[in-house]
Amino acid sequence: MALGPRLDLRQSQSLVMTPQLQQAIKLLALSNLEIETFIGDALEANPLLEAGELRSEDAPVKDESMNEPAADAPVGEEAALDIDKTAIDVDRDTGDGEWGAAGSGATADDLPGIEESSADSISLADHLHEQVGAACSDAREEFIARNLIGQLDEAGYLRSQPREIAAELGVSLVETEQALEAVQTLDPTGVGARNLSECLALQAKEIDRYDPCMERLIENLDLVARGEFARLKRMCDVDDEDFADMLGELREFDPKPGLAYGGTPESAVVPDILIAQNDADGWDIKLNEATLPRLVVNRGYFIELKQGCTDKESRGWLNEKLNDANWLIKALDQRQKTILKTAAEIVKKQDGFFRNGVSELRPLTLREVAEEIEMHESTVSRVTSNKYLHCDRGTFELKYFFMSGVGGGADGEGGASSESVKARIKALTDAEDPKKILSDDKLVEMLKGEGFDIARRTVAKYREAMGIGSSVQRRRAKKLQALG
Repeated sequence: MALGPRLDLRQSQSLVMTPQLQQAIKLLALSNLEIETFIGDALEANPLLEAGELRSEDAPVKDESMNEPAADAPVGEEAALDIDKTAIDVDRDTGDGEWGAAGSGATADDLPGIEESSADSISLADHLHEQVGAACSDAREEFIARNLIGQLDEAGYLRSQPREIAAELGVSLVETEQALEAVQTLDPTGVGARNLSECLALQAKEIDRYDPCMERLIENLDLVARGEFARLKRMCDVDDEDFADMLGELREFDPKPGLAYGGTPESAVVPDILIAQNDADGWDIKLNEATLPRLVVNRGYFIELKQGCTDKESRGWLNEKLNDANWLIKALDQRQKTILKTAAEIVKKQDGFFRNGVSELRPLTLREVAEEIEMHESTVSRVTSNKYLHCDRGTFELKYFFMSGVGGGADGEGGASSESVKARIKALTDAEDPKKILSDDKLVEMLKGEGFDIARRTVAKYREAMGIGSSVQRRRAKKLQALG
């Protein structure tokens, strides 16, 4: 067999996240105030972009001589949408289906990066993105890892299932789990965990304290919370001194490592979505235009610049700026359509809350909304992050309307939302007779009579979460109040 150099052609598939797609995904997760900052930077970076009211002469610019793709209607064009039988009016067409980056020729390189418009302190996602390249074995793993980072919540937890993420990206579950392992090696230790036990286990491993005894302790955090220390000592097979040391180490771990990043000075919440009841007994839904400047391409300036572009390099520069401007206008417009489409479905599902209050807040999951609007669950998750809705009852984060059912079937159907149960517990304890304080067992009985089929431990957990004391504590407090 002869040995010698030769040339081979091989075809392979790889995942490529274009700069446009990266920006589009990040745009979807930003609030209106963050978008306002981003648009301000974009206006400075691109002379063809202009903020202002929509005019007929401000249609998207297409230069036929340059073979440029033109964007759809500029941000700010209004339309209406009827949602089934709920009489919900939306002030923009919500579009159809999933979305990605528009404008195949746009580079978006000259647009200001999202990370450049963040607050003074670095966000958790940016901190992790800076490290992830060195933690991954190849570009494919890095692509998956960066997607995982984008789905972490503010505390650093991964709330989506790896199987669902793998299906969305078109990769195997094994690859997704390998990428997740890479994310879990990043600083701060504990990020990328799917639950509290996994978060604490990662931190214990970091300091080489994840021995079998500590493993059993972390796996039984519910017993730690209940103070069942004698049982835990038997399970861990340690004496009093070792057990005390283990508890001390456990308390030093950070249950929410991601909160150390992205901290910003507290400020008043500005709603992104406004809801009001209309004359047809439905709901008017619109974006808060006060925090969302309108973008158009400055046609006159484009024509002026084009006349001065006499060489190939100048024409290439103008070509790039026009591409960037058109892409950004279309991406922002699609972002707004997606937000309104999601908000409209939330209002439809939680109609009882908007009419009658928290007692009628029903169980709702991201998957349920995603299926109704024919988008992926991760898209709905990004849409509802850092977005606030204002209605007559107040201002609420969109994620407030998502919760699992209590007292229903295995799929959560037929149950009541945890918030409605909490509201009912508070109403019952507030109205109780000081001489006949309600025990947790009595509360369970009364709630079951109202259709809330929940366990005693659940009632106790909700009561404690709301700061409502036990029956003994409430009896003592009401006696002191009567004496005062």
